Amino acid sequence: MKRLMVCFVVILGLGLLTGLVHSQTTKKFRSDDPLVVDPDQLSIPQPKPADLSQIFDFLENTFSRRPDKDEKISKAENVNTLGEVPDSSWFTNRMGKRAMTPPELVRGPDQVDGPEQSQPWLILGVKSEGITPGFTIRDARGDVYFIKFDPAGHPQLTTSTEVIATKFFYSFGYNVPENYLSFIRRQHLVISPDEGHCGRGCEINRHQHQVALFVDEEGKERPVREADVDKIFQKVFQGPDGRTPVVASRRLAGRPLGPFKYFGTRRDDPNDIFLHQNRRELRGLRVFSAWLNHDDSRSINSLDMYVGEPDKGHVKHHLLDFGSCLGSGSIKVQSRRAGNEYILEWGPALKSAFTLGLWDRRWRHVKYPDYPAVGRFEGDFFEPQLWKPEYPNPAFERMQIEDAFWATRIVIRFSDEMIRALVETGRIADAQAENYLVETLIKRRDKIVRYYLSQTNPVADFQVVEGSDGHRLQFKNLGLEAGLASSSSYEHQWFRFNNQTQSLEELTELVSVSKPSLSIPQEQAPYLMVRLSTLGTDHSEWKNSVDVFIQRDPMKPTIVGIERKP
Repeated sequence: MKRLMVCFVVILGLGLLTGLVHSQTTKKFRSDDPLVVDPDQLSIPQPKPADLSQIFDFLENTFSRRPDKDEKISKAENVNTLGEVPDSSWFTNRMGKRAMTPPELVRGPDQVDGPEQSQPWLILGVKSEGITPGFTIRDARGDVYFIKFDPAGHPQLTTSTEVIATKFFYSFGYNVPENYLSFIRRQHLVISPDEGHCGRGCEINRHQHQVALFVDEEGKERPVREADVDKIFQKVFQGPDGRTPVVASRRLAGRPLGPFKYFGTRRDDPNDIFLHQNRRELRGLRVFSAWLNHDDSRSINSLDMYVGEPDKGHVKHHLLDFGSCLGSGSIKVQSRRAGNEYILEWGPALKSAFTLGLWDRRWRHVKYPDYPAVGRFEGDFFEPQLWKPEYPNPAFERMQIEDAFWATRIVIRFSDEMIRALVETGRIADAQAENYLVETLIKRRDKIVRYYLSQTNPVADFQVVEGSDGHRLQFKNLGLEAGLASSSSYEHQWFRFNNQTQSLEELTELVSVSKPSLSIPQEQAPYLMVRLSTLGTDHSEWKNSVDVFIQRDPMKPTIVGIERKP
């Protein structure tokens, strides 16, 4: 009964989403359009933690979650009447709302200055297997962190990448952990409190003490020993000063519920009503992932957290583990295949087999500079529309040009200065390697902008301004600003729009202007609509119309809707 009552309250709250879900009336716009917040944080009982097999996720997404050739892919469901993604438990508009300042970008999600280093860290758990082991530690403040190292022979590759990429994805708008770059010595990690070298922090650690466990070479679990920690430190990079770089990921707030899928919904979360493959921020994630070569953008690298008091909280959705971005492959240098081909892709494999190896994949022969701190990352061979993650992602495969345009408008806001500021948070010691990384990110950004802005009418950033002849509708041609054309003209026609019947009535003739500024007709109709096309360039897709809906107001007309025709 309690769950039914909660579901009823959630449904009532979701009724406010008039711009996101179908209304029972024929009105296209309601008084609260355009919505800027999705009310998906209503109190619900805590869902049960869900586990996800990496193998099952790979098989499911490779063989059963891909769109059929005849499938009509729907538009993104969770957008408002302007085509924007409202703030929600999934996404917060940051660079999508305005260009962040370099200090804001550098700060990112960080709420503290990293793990407290005035006292040794208490080891709570050990990950000993693999090339790059890790620890769970508690610092003197009582905060818990998960720390990872760089692969042997590639100092700063994983640690710097994780920090840089985390700040990028935070600025895009996603929920991410606080990842800090720290430099420690072996003696900074202790297994149990010791008055001899631990002060205030040990009081916290004693109060919350737990035995750190270790799985030895025979697969037996036992308490960790100092010799085990020594052995791990022998496998990781240590700088000339004896310090080792680590990335420390602060434990997320709330109770973990396991990863989310990029398909369907979470059945035990009444707030989760939009199919994940139809969420614009998950479709557009493909553009961001292509830019940073986040080929490991799959469910296993996500985490749902239940935040709030029991039965009064909600689910918050996170992306995490960005070690496989840029030129890093988490535990090694990024593979040549990363971003170019799925793990299992029949076409190239069969083509190579039938030609007895005479045909070869072009990406196998791409040359990379020798920067150990950068790994394999380049911008010359990269083509954004051809980029692929490790295996098919249901949301990525359903990305439409409107989704890509939404993401590209965010990418274009990153100036060269901003990119450099973000890369510098990785504190790469090799200045040449750092410059190469900045230049490659700029090159990949420019390719993304040029490609996706050429695929649709690139007019955007509409606003109503006061002019000498009355109110005007101004906008930007992002394609012109990106250098895709030297000039253009804008063909447009104004209509009266009936919000009840959703019918149009011609108000003006079809005319053309040379500047991105249109005079709004002096008309008393409650709603107006202008249909706008961009002409005078070699980009035929720029002719696709964009409909802008304006609500008349005694003081100032308001833009309430934008629709892009595919």
